[in-house]
Amino acid sequence: MSGPEPGEILAAGGVLFRPLDDGVEIAVVHRPRYDDWSLPKGKMDPRESLAAAAVRELQEETGVRARLGPWLRDVRYAVADGRKFVRFWSAEALTPADFTPNHEVDELRWVPPDTAADLLSYDHDRDVLTRFVELGPPTSVLLVVRHAKAGSRDKWDGDDRHRPLSTAGHKQAQAIAELLPSYGPDRIGSAPQVRCRDTVAPLADALGLPIADEVLLSEDSYQDDPHTTLKRVRELAAQPGVTAVCSQGGVIPAMIATLVREAALPVDVDDVPSKKGSVWVLGLRDGALVSADYLERPGSG
Repeated sequence: MSGPEPGEILAAGGVLFRPLDDGVEIAVVHRPRYDDWSLPKGKMDPRESLAAAAVRELQEETGVRARLGPWLRDVRYAVADGRKFVRFWSAEALTPADFTPNHEVDELRWVPPDTAADLLSYDHDRDVLTRFVELGPPTSVLLVVRHAKAGSRDKWDGDDRHRPLSTAGHKQAQAIAELLPSYGPDRIGSAPQVRCRDTVAPLADALGLPIADEVLLSEDSYQDDPHTTLKRVRELAAQPGVTAVCSQGGVIPAMIATLVREAALPVDVDDVPSKKGSVWVLGLRDGALVSADYLERPGSG
C-alpha cells in the first residue's frame, strides 16, 4: 500500500460481504444523485484514519456494522473538486442490515459477486470486486503487532523483560488502540515482555478483552526453538475470526518471511519491514495465507 498523494481527496470503503451456505452475498448501493450502483464508500473525516472511515461509511450507507479484513485495492479518479483516492478493504458484515433509504443511498441490494459485477456502474469498482473474488472472503485474520518504542536498553538497569514503553511508545500504543478496532479482534495475545503487553493494553481496554500470554512469541523462545514458535503462530492464525498478537523485532520479520514464502505472496522475504508500532495484517482462507498487508503507521491506516 503506497498511500495517498498530497492534495488528493481521501475516501474509503469496502466489499461488504455476508456468508451463505454456498458462498457469499455482496452489498451494492444505489445513489440517486448520480443514478449509479457502487460499492459503499465515503470521504474520510478530519483526524480519522482511512480504516475507521471505511467502517463508518459502510454502516452509514448500509446500516451494517462491519470489520475489515485484507486490503483489496486503492482507486484514483477525477472528480469535480480534484483527484480522489479511495482505499477498499474486504469487510465482513457483523450485524443484519438496518438500512433506511435516504437522499444519498436509496437502495441496498445483497447479490452474488457475479451479479454485483454486472450491476456496478464503474470499472474501478469491478476491479476491486475482482480482487475480492481472487482472494475469497477470509475465514481468519491475524494482526501481528511489533511492540511500540521502549526506553533505551543501554539506559535500563533492570531485567530487560520489564523495560517499559517510552512516551513515544505510549502514543504509538494509543494509535494502535484507535486503529485495530476497525478490524474487530475477537482475542488478543502478547509475548510476556512488559513493552509488548503495554503496547496492546490500550486496545484490550478499548475492546474489553483479556491479553493472553503467548510465551512462544518472545525473542528468547524463538531463538531457542523457531519451529515451535512458528507452529504456534499458525495455530493462532487458523483460529476463526480475528486474532491480534504482539511480538518482537527478533521474531516478526523471519516469521512473516517464512509464511509469505510458503504462500508465494509478493513480499520481499529478504527485506520484511517491522518498525516499532507497526502491524502486519495476515488474511487466511481455510488455513492458507492469501494476503499480507503492512501498516507502517497505524494512525494513518
